[in-house]
Amino acid sequence: MIQYIVILLDDTSVSFCLYPNKEQERRLMPLDTLKASILYAMKENLNVQFVYPDYPLPAEYEAAIECIDHVKIKPLVVSDGADVVVLDGMEEAELLVRKGAKYATSYVLRIDKDSLFAQSSLIVTILNKVARLNIVITDLERFSNADFDAYKLWLQDINKSVASLYVNGKSPQLNLLTDRMMLDGMNNCGAGDTCLTLAPDGNFYVCPAFYLSEDGYSVGSLHNGLDVRNPQLYRLDHAPICRHCDAYQCKRCIWLNRKLTLEVNTPSHEQCVVAHLERNESRNLMQTLRRYGEFLPDKEEIKEISYLDPYDMRNEWNNQ
Repeated sequence: MIQYIVILLDDTSVSFCLYPNKEQERRLMPLDTLKASILYAMKENLNVQFVYPDYPLPAEYEAAIECIDHVKIKPLVVSDGADVVVLDGMEEAELLVRKGAKYATSYVLRIDKDSLFAQSSLIVTILNKVARLNIVITDLERFSNADFDAYKLWLQDINKSVASLYVNGKSPQLNLLTDRMMLDGMNNCGAGDTCLTLAPDGNFYVCPAFYLSEDGYSVGSLHNGLDVRNPQLYRLDHAPICRHCDAYQCKRCIWLNRKLTLEVNTPSHEQCVVAHLERNESRNLMQTLRRYGEFLPDKEEIKEISYLDPYDMRNEWNNQ
């Protein structure tokens, strides 16, 4: 059941996830479409996330937006009043450190793998200043075996710093490490199942990536209503591998699934291995923190596993 709606206010609205947005020509959502989308969200009792471009909106748009409870997702250059600020690469991350972060604001850092591996210290500096940091690795599909090894070492390095912060009384949230410790079930993006996107053209899409991709497709419109074909394919219970998995923090990106495996409900090898490296390091972090005292006493230990790609377990799971 749909619970969330992402409203892209412009074709150039900032990307806050894996997909790139290469649009440079501004196309602001018509004001009438914005008002209709807000009315739709009210009628359907949906949680609304507005995604902003890199320029200030007209006053009448801001007035309409304030008619409904919402979350504002903004790029760093227009981040005043944002609930979530997107940092596009290390230059913007460094700029954030120089300008000063707001502790109560959540931050999303979109970064390629090589830049990430080279910047452990900057990540730790940001974690010292904010309550939550989500890291999105934008070229995840390009991971090689050597990159998996490098990522494992990077996670181990960050793990030590995060553990030190917790021991010294701080509790930063880093999606790659701390989310799995808190979860009891899958917490994926939910595109096509619990979350939909409304684009400036007035059409619904599974997520922003399906609007911005050349081979994307709409799933209805404000005028004609929703038309999600084969909606069961977006659900966890119809994902043959994911429904058995306990890498609960994995995004299970529908767009990346379709791009790499041609199936929206089947993840790629790269996505699975990366998620399980994070899962295993979360296990190590939880064990470390519990050596210093009581930590998440109601949460079970994350069990040890012998695989990184759950596809390797398909025969065993099929026999259960």
